[in-house]
Amino acid sequence: MKIAILGAGNLGLAIAKGLIVNNAITSLYLTKRSVSSIENYADYGNVFTTTSNKEAVEKSDIILLAVQPRHLEGVLHEIKDILTEKHVLISTVTGFKIPKIEAIVGSDQFIVRAMPNTAISVGKSMTCICSNEKGKKRVNVAMAIFKRLGNAIEIPEEQMQAATVICASGIAFWMRLIRATTQGAIQLGFESNEALEMSMHTCLGAASLLVESGHHPEQEIDRVTTPGGCTIEGLNEMEHEGLSSSLIKGLIASFDKINQISKS
Repeated sequence: MKIAILGAGNLGLAIAKGLIVNNAITSLYLTKRSVSSIENYADYGNVFTTTSNKEAVEKSDIILLAVQPRHLEGVLHEIKDILTEKHVLISTVTGFKIPKIEAIVGSDQFIVRAMPNTAISVGKSMTCICSNEKGKKRVNVAMAIFKRLGNAIEIPEEQMQAATVICASGIAFWMRLIRATTQGAIQLGFESNEALEMSMHTCLGAASLLVESGHHPEQEIDRVTTPGGCTIEGLNEMEHEGLSSSLIKGLIASFDKINQISKS
């Protein structure tokens, strides 16, 4: 696949790393206002860095838009006149909805929105995808890309704001939970490196159990808890202190904020 990533920032580079590691490219163009910080990517075969969005678009078929929201409109105006029937636009820009993209480049373009998270750099992203009417014919292209970089599902666009909170912001939420269990392990007497290793791999194991078994979390919790045991004692104390409630409130707060951002 001939792919261009317009906006080689944190997310753009995370996607690039995933594409390179998984050999998912025929060619890859990375654009940035100053390419000095990404010049090392040109050391990979068939990877090119440039300050020109137009050059990247002209030499690619799939255009991944990974610029900051305030810059997307300008980028779309810059490239709209060189888009052809071969191009598929895949936007990863938060809060910039498909009708706004269509208003600039036209509804006759293949337009897809994708919301991956930074775990894409290690091939473990959870990516949510939606498209415009014409883009439905190319959703399979986006799904193929992002399933090579983790997992991907197609959802209606009206759920993309919520998906951003669950999947993209969710990385930070899970990191905070891992940090908390690490701190707890240190308090219980483990060295910091040991505590982090135990926390990380326990989290990975819990998620893997659900992925592999298809079970509801409560089924796996029931396997660990015993009457009058230490696990149920700890779980109940966490719930008394509002663990589930705090997590849900945090998700709702993030959702409210992203809706504010999209309206501004």
